[in-house]
Amino acid sequence: MAQFCVSPFCSSPSPPCLQLHRQHQFFFISQPKIAPPPPSASATDSTFTIASTSSNLTPKVVVTRERGKNSKLITALAKHEINCLELPLIEHLRGPDFDKLPTLLTDYAFDWVIITSPEAGSVFLEAWRAAGMPRVRIGVVGSGTASIFKDALLSSNQSLDVAFSPSKATGKVLATELPRIGNKTTILYPASAKASNEIEEGLSSRGFEVTRMNTYTTVPVQHVDQMILKQALAAPVVTVASPSAIRAWKNLLSDSDWSNSVACIGETTAAMAGRLGFKNVYHPTQPGLEG
Repeated sequence: MAQFCVSPFCSSPSPPCLQLHRQHQFFFISQPKIAPPPPSASATDSTFTIASTSSNLTPKVVVTRERGKNSKLITALAKHEINCLELPLIEHLRGPDFDKLPTLLTDYAFDWVIITSPEAGSVFLEAWRAAGMPRVRIGVVGSGTASIFKDALLSSNQSLDVAFSPSKATGKVLATELPRIGNKTTILYPASAKASNEIEEGLSSRGFEVTRMNTYTTVPVQHVDQMILKQALAAPVVTVASPSAIRAWKNLLSDSDWSNSVACIGETTAAMAGRLGFKNVYHPTQPGLEG
């Protein structure tokens, strides 16, 4: 049985329609039973489930990652008959150091390349291929980030080695547990321009030599459909996968008294939600989609 962590920001009780179940490393949203269709309803109508994406069903969960990157969560929730609404809150842009990364990978050999998010992994792989796929040793923050390298591992002719993941999927634990290599361990850390300094400070304090490259950045989407936003505000749960996403959601609320639940991918995002004033904040003990 998986253990769930309700963050300290969750002092307020959950809305009556929400119940946290500790099964299969996943929290489910209890839903009211659907009344049977009237006698005149067709057989097709009677087999509809709440997991359907039909627009006449009220969504229970809002998914907010960049467009095209919500399908795994939508599919996972659909298996539990939970209907989702997709409302992308953020988008990714190239950072100031992106164009320098292929040259750096060509000219220098690092003991470790540290990747702490799926987007950081995707951006790194683009630069790595442009550099001719040099041999690199990768440390990832967790299984979700590691999955980005799955296809590349099949075609890299063993030049790509995902060799480390910490016991807990956080940057702080990664910086504490990353193995030392030789007398002076050199680190390449391609990251979001908005990422904190926690990882490089933690590694530097251990004597590692860290080169950080801000290869991408995260910005709020430029346009939000107001009809979709209205639906999202009525949903019991909003999911967020980064501090940037919860900040974008906060900005959309304006002066709204919205007080429904926020499900965060991990404790870093949950901590940001708490600082922004959200009360019903939840996150899994182990960060990631499975949680």
